[in-house]
Amino acid sequence: MFDFVRTHSRLMLGIMVLLIFPSFIFFGIQGYSRFTEGGAVTVAAVDGQSISRDEWENTHRTNIERLRRQRPEIDAKTLESPEMRRDTLEGLVRDRVLIATARQFHLVPDDERLQRLFLTDPQFASLRNPDGSVNRELLAAQGLSVQGFEQQLRQEFGMQQVLGAVAQSSFTPPAVAATSLDALLQRRAVQIQRFDANAYRAQVTPADADLQAYYEAHAADFRAPEQAKIEYVVLDLAALAKDVAVPEEDLRRYYDENASRYTQAEERRASHILVKVDASASADDKKAAKARAEQLLADVRRSPTSFAEIARKNSQDPGSAGRGGDLDFFGRGMMTKAFEDAVYAMKPGEISNLVETDFGYHIITLTGIRGGQKKAFESVRAEVEQEVRRSLAQRRYAEAAETFTNTVYEQSDSLQPVVDKLKLSKQTATVLRQPAQGASGALASAKLLEAVFGDDAVRNKRNTDAVEIGPSQLASARIVSHTPARTLPLAEVRERVREAVIGDKAAALARADGAKRVEALKKAPNENLPIVLTVSRAQPLGLPRPLLEAVLKADAKKLPAVVGVDLGAQGYAVARITQVLPREAEAATDSMLQQQLAQTWATAEALAYLDALKRRTKAEIKEAAVSAAAKSATP
Repeated sequence: MFDFVRTHSRLMLGIMVLLIFPSFIFFGIQGYSRFTEGGAVTVAAVDGQSISRDEWENTHRTNIERLRRQRPEIDAKTLESPEMRRDTLEGLVRDRVLIATARQFHLVPDDERLQRLFLTDPQFASLRNPDGSVNRELLAAQGLSVQGFEQQLRQEFGMQQVLGAVAQSSFTPPAVAATSLDALLQRRAVQIQRFDANAYRAQVTPADADLQAYYEAHAADFRAPEQAKIEYVVLDLAALAKDVAVPEEDLRRYYDENASRYTQAEERRASHILVKVDASASADDKKAAKARAEQLLADVRRSPTSFAEIARKNSQDPGSAGRGGDLDFFGRGMMTKAFEDAVYAMKPGEISNLVETDFGYHIITLTGIRGGQKKAFESVRAEVEQEVRRSLAQRRYAEAAETFTNTVYEQSDSLQPVVDKLKLSKQTATVLRQPAQGASGALASAKLLEAVFGDDAVRNKRNTDAVEIGPSQLASARIVSHTPARTLPLAEVRERVREAVIGDKAAALARADGAKRVEALKKAPNENLPIVLTVSRAQPLGLPRPLLEAVLKADAKKLPAVVGVDLGAQGYAVARITQVLPREAEAATDSMLQQQLAQTWATAEALAYLDALKRRTKAEIKEAAVSAAAKSATP
């Protein structure tokens, strides 16, 4: 029945990629120029295709930028760790394996399927203009190549199909699930005695020598980080747009030339009766189907009010027959052409002649029309002005970016010249080498902060080079004052050191008393402890995780069993396990847990299948090349 047209399909696919591959959009060209030496070295291979060091480094840099936007508080050292870099490479290999498999099994979707996904998925609704077309300005603002991103989008859907089929086909038998849950959720009756470190603090009086020794052994804990007070300027479309003069006649011209953007797309509602006959059917079959349709048409013309009842009894469209043939509202491009042409040529209440499509013969009645009205200029003036300003700013951006880049470099002892030339705002901030938690804009850019703390910027207080901090966004900064990292003197942190020493010694006293209690209980196994509980993983009752795990892992062959658990700064705990009890089965809880178990099992099967695909596609990581890259990587 539905034959979704491909009008605007390539632009739509480009927009869809914004949601699926955000990291590529925000990364920018400058990020790809950092790693050149040795960039062509192969670090992995899949299905005979190489993955170069350049690809690895670029992808890792992209991942870092994305993570920093999502979690500004994350430690940059963690992102640059060998483990994170290895994860990136393994992710690249995994994606190549899935892409190769998707192509081999023809799982990459065609244009029509991608179009259908875009039109039917609610998450894409906001990306369409009122007339259903794609916002071209959004594409241009991101500097997208639609064809390139369309290919990546196809690959993404294909990759999902490869592992999705395995995960969805996973099955965990009820008996296996029940056995697993019994082992996981068994309960244990336990007696507990806590030795709280805080209760021992009054017994600790640290000497000056204790403080000095702790301070020297933990000097790294008392370091103030390097920081700098900076001035910085940002060039972006908003900065350019604010000074753009837009005459009223230009606004009205843009409004008239883009009337479709400010017109609510017309939608029509129709009901139909379908008499099915395949397009490849014999002439006799088609003749019989047409005769049947003509009889039904005569019936509805005699009694138009019975259309819904006749459709319920006779229509061969299973999706709409039960609703009296109702198809609800639909716009242009959502129905097969002959059907759409007939509907959009009708008046409300009118009944069509027979309409032939590839699905058979249709009898249609138009039941409603909505949309099609153009918004008044005054109601959208602010939106029009914003669009025009942005469009003009985009045209100016390339020239302004060149001026910005040259000025901050050629007049590197001050940012004032670029402020004056481009009418920008100069801002100030105090920054560390990593973006602060909650930082936004230029201050969230690790690349800009890396430039701020570069040798020349620190030593000579020169402007940084222009740094791309986002799409159509450049920034430059200059250090006003710089404070190196330093270890704070003991006198300044004495109270912190004293608290730490007291905490350590109090915890040590708690551990000592707790260990003595364990030994005493082993000699007097029937002695009871003050706290009596029945715990499980489903009902931990507030026990610290190390204590709960020790209770549940203790050998229950000989009860009572006694365990001692070091709780670190909290002190020590002694537990006496007296009984093992079966889990408490609850229908609702069991159902949820069985679903989680099935999902875990499905994930394990998908990972096993992925390993098999890696062998099939001869996926290989070149360890020697990876080690060489790690040694030469810039910290």
